[in-house]
Amino acid sequence: MVYQVIALVAVIAMGAYLVHNTLQNMRIRGIQSGFDFITQPAGFSIGESVVPFDSDDSYGKAFLVGLSNTLRVAVVGIVLATLLGTLVGIGRLSQNFLLRTLCAVYVEIFRNVPLLLQLFIWYFVLTELLPPIETALQPMAGVFFSKNGLQYPVPVWAGGHWMTLAGLALGVVAVWAWSRATRAHLYATGLVRPVFWPGLAILIACALLGWLAGGAPGGLDIPEKTEINVVGGAALTPEFLTVLVGLTIYTASYIAEIVRGGIQAVPYGQHEAAAALGLSRQMDVRLVQLPQALRVIIPPLTSQYLNLTKNSSLAVAVGYPDLVSISNTSLNQTGRAIECIALVMACYLTLSLLTAAFMNAYNKRSLIKER
Repeated sequence: MVYQVIALVAVIAMGAYLVHNTLQNMRIRGIQSGFDFITQPAGFSIGESVVPFDSDDSYGKAFLVGLSNTLRVAVVGIVLATLLGTLVGIGRLSQNFLLRTLCAVYVEIFRNVPLLLQLFIWYFVLTELLPPIETALQPMAGVFFSKNGLQYPVPVWAGGHWMTLAGLALGVVAVWAWSRATRAHLYATGLVRPVFWPGLAILIACALLGWLAGGAPGGLDIPEKTEINVVGGAALTPEFLTVLVGLTIYTASYIAEIVRGGIQAVPYGQHEAAAALGLSRQMDVRLVQLPQALRVIIPPLTSQYLNLTKNSSLAVAVGYPDLVSISNTSLNQTGRAIECIALVMACYLTLSLLTAAFMNAYNKRSLIKER
């Protein structure tokens, strides 16, 4: 304990000396410091934001917009990368030679090409190879895909949509109850009841009932093509699509190897036991191998989630206004380098700790309980 206390005091003293020395040198050179700039008008606009932002708004709100843009791409990227990586990882163990080979090629290509280079490639594809807005691709009615990004219809918000959301929330609870009931039935009788399709039907039915209870609001804001542009609806910019596609495909290649390694870590006798019970290959993977592989998969999967969130900072290279981009603009205008960098560090540290805490809690629930 004595040595630990001495080491802790030494670290604190060194940090205090560095802070004092930095502030003194900045004061001598007339460099302003402090976080008072947070409440000052930013004086710049942000091209893409979930939260409405104007140049008269403060630097603090600008940082919130950058954080929301980072969360937007990180959360969607984690979900898509998990789905794609799981499918590719299972595909690498497929008995089909063509599928197994394609999955292996995917992993080896995207895992070994630097992410920044992949972002540049995807940005080139989305901004140079796609047609201009005048001749935009239209895969379905009301959807346009061009160099300007992806435009698609969105519902016009009405008070009745609150009932739809309430029905959706009720559906999530009902699906959870159904999954627990099917698991209990499996343990009690050994008979497998379907989970996915009945769960999906329950979710859709609850949302539909909520929609009807709310008066069935059906207004849609549908994009319309003019001579020079597409107006209306919602849009995803090429910058957002570049970052999302790049992060998803890159991270999924690592997740695929994690899933493959986790499944192969399950003793082969478990697969033989499933075959002896007459389970199909799909049921063997879903009911026997994946649940046992989770305790091997989750710890490295947490690292990949953290990497995806931090790698989103590369979005500045393609012009996506994430947290780092907003910080760079604020730093250039105010000269508060230490403060801006400290805010970025605090945001990423908080996001990483929250992600790790959630995944650690999930990991504890997935551990095999022993008596």
